[in-house]
Amino acid sequence: MNSIRTFIVLLFTVFGLQELQSQAYHFKTSGVSVLQKNERGKWGEWSNLELVNLSVVLDTNKHRIVVYSQEIQLFNILDYIEREENDTDIVYSFMCKDNDGRECKLSIITRKKQDFRKQLYINYDDHIIVYNIFTV
Repeated sequence: MNSIRTFIVLLFTVFGLQELQSQAYHFKTSGVSVLQKNERGKWGEWSNLELVNLSVVLDTNKHRIVVYSQEIQLFNILDYIEREENDTDIVYSFMCKDNDGRECKLSIITRKKQDFRKQLYINYDDHIIVYNIFTV
């Protein structure tokens, strides 16, 4: 049964995000952590993982990513960055503008050597938010 699940996850990873045109992808979060720069501009430590159950939608029809947190985080996609892959990760990235007009880079990363777990990174100049996500 576990091998079937792994196979299905692999199929989604290989084919699921290949056709990003005109589709909506639905995810749930299981945890969130934040990394911030200090007053000297150096990266600090990741915060403790906080358990959260939020919905995330990547909607390529509307060119946006929405994180349905208490305060909705809306990211308008400005550019779709070419898929990257190495021995450990598959990365789909997007240059975006958030609700406040700030530019940021969002990346959906599949960790190949970690049972194909997925993470959503929201990268700003001064902080990074990471959500552990899974497909629904």
